[in-house]
Amino acid sequence: MFVHILLAKHHFNVRHGHAKQRCQKTHHVVGGLAAFGCGGDAHLELGAFGLADGVFAGGGFSQNVDDQDVAIPGEKGVAGGVAGARSGHATDNRPMAPRILLTTLNAKYIHASLGLRYLLANMARHGGDDLRQCTVLREFTLQRPVAQVVDALLAELGPQEDGVQIVGCGVYIWNVVQTTEMVRLLKTLRPRVQVVLGGPEVSYELEAQEIVRLADFVITGWGDVSFPKLCRALVHGPRPLMKVIAGEQAPLDQIALPYAEYSDADLAHRLLYVEASRGCPFKCEFCLSSLDKTAWAFDLDAFLAALQGLYLRGARNFKFVDRTFNLKIDASVRILQFFLDRLPTAAAGQPDAALFVHFEVVPDHLPERLKAMIAQFPPGVLQFEVGIQSFNVEVQQRISRRQDNDKTEANVRWLVAHSHAHLHTDLIFGLPGETLESFADGFDRLHALQPHEIQLGILKRLRGTPIARHSAVHGMVYASSAPYTVLHTGVVDAETLQRFTRFSRYWDLVANSGRFPQTLALLLNGPARPSPFYAFLGFADWLWQTRHATSGLSPEDLVDALFDYLGAQLGVSAQTVQAALLADYVASGARSNPRALQGLLPRREAMLLEGASALVQRQQRHRASSG
Repeated sequence: MFVHILLAKHHFNVRHGHAKQRCQKTHHVVGGLAAFGCGGDAHLELGAFGLADGVFAGGGFSQNVDDQDVAIPGEKGVAGGVAGARSGHATDNRPMAPRILLTTLNAKYIHASLGLRYLLANMARHGGDDLRQCTVLREFTLQRPVAQVVDALLAELGPQEDGVQIVGCGVYIWNVVQTTEMVRLLKTLRPRVQVVLGGPEVSYELEAQEIVRLADFVITGWGDVSFPKLCRALVHGPRPLMKVIAGEQAPLDQIALPYAEYSDADLAHRLLYVEASRGCPFKCEFCLSSLDKTAWAFDLDAFLAALQGLYLRGARNFKFVDRTFNLKIDASVRILQFFLDRLPTAAAGQPDAALFVHFEVVPDHLPERLKAMIAQFPPGVLQFEVGIQSFNVEVQQRISRRQDNDKTEANVRWLVAHSHAHLHTDLIFGLPGETLESFADGFDRLHALQPHEIQLGILKRLRGTPIARHSAVHGMVYASSAPYTVLHTGVVDAETLQRFTRFSRYWDLVANSGRFPQTLALLLNGPARPSPFYAFLGFADWLWQTRHATSGLSPEDLVDALFDYLGAQLGVSAQTVQAALLADYVASGARSNPRALQGLLPRREAMLLEGASALVQRQQRHRASSG
């Protein structure tokens, strides 16, 4: 069983973004809860289940992992959702062709849109049974050429007849460029199709956006209720007069939960996004969640019943997208108890049956009741995301971030010493007024706590966030195109930001990967070394100067680079460096033959971590290095 708890890093807004487009993390990609995916990451971004027979559009399984697209028909499955699309018309004896198509471009196949599944789940309740039966969900990845995406969408819609055809698109910071081209081509080839946009990227600052100009309608904010209502108006009339529609924030008990829309294949192969609450009471200005007035909790009994339904269907990976999971401890304890109660059943001697659960948790709020619950989980179950962002008190106050640094530090120390949780801790570089020296102090303070991973992000100016108010005073200059990364500030020049970008990439490859624990200790903690931050910065600068690459570096490339740097640049003996690298390389399960270790590697019959997923391997390496 694996549970991933995020200690509030305040990345993308649960209401207005992610997977991971919530605060600052863009790699994952959950669709989001409201406007075509508001409320789901980074990171982050699962095919839905046909409610009647559970089959995918196209007959049987139309899930192409190579092309990384997923199609989900209406509630009558293939018969009700696809036959009409293929024939191009409906008769009394044949189902109606799908006229409403939900789509988005996910970052990876493993990511999926929780938000689109909310829209699908609420079509009947807020749009009508007839609309639900002719609604299809079709997901793609960014790797799919736009022309192929549009061809697939038109094939799902079928020929244009007298009926209204609607395509709802989830738009995020990571897919807005490609989605703009998709909408442009779609409207060129079929001008009468009604394109409706939603998502965090089109919920704010709409005036200058090309994708907004191309579309017919835009729903800002929550879309669970507003999208079905708009579809009903477009199909049955009267047609809305306004292009931009403010999403209706309905009480959560009026929003149908989407978890029945996950397919068996989703449960087996993709991250399963869930949420017990929406919103955030905190006001960190770099995060869209700062625009929320508070946090709203779903009915816990209904939510746990939905989790039980997923569990009985075989779900073992649960990634919570709640912004503040441990805000209300009573609810947090009940949810953790839910997973504790299922540990024996989930394990049962079957490694592939282990649970994975992921939470974001406020870093300075771990009451004793919660600690007692966390301490009961065995290794490999819990993963916490700890959002520190900055230890600089002046910077925290400047961006309206409330954080007790002493409590945060004590909680991280407790988690390392007294729990088996895998810790991801986050820092953001480029915040207003934060110098390289100040950031280095915070990095060293965090590194001293020995979390398993320190994830390093660079500030992004998400549309609508209050961080923009500091631009003039603090010399903040951002990229004009997504993901709107800060280019330089009043106290950090462009060259330093580029250095840090490389530092972050190399840190992930060397430190966060868990592949080099003994060698990393030599690099950071040897005699006459500067602080850990500056010690690694020296290596990062040297690696860039000698390799001129931040991608495409294999573990073997890094072994050789570390050997060269520690020996030639820092004067560590070859025997000492080789001993550390050999121990790390063998423990990592790698099986090649780097130059620095030729003649030293033992003969191995099988990989140490054979059969384990990349995530499991990464965490096993960290556990092994920590004893």
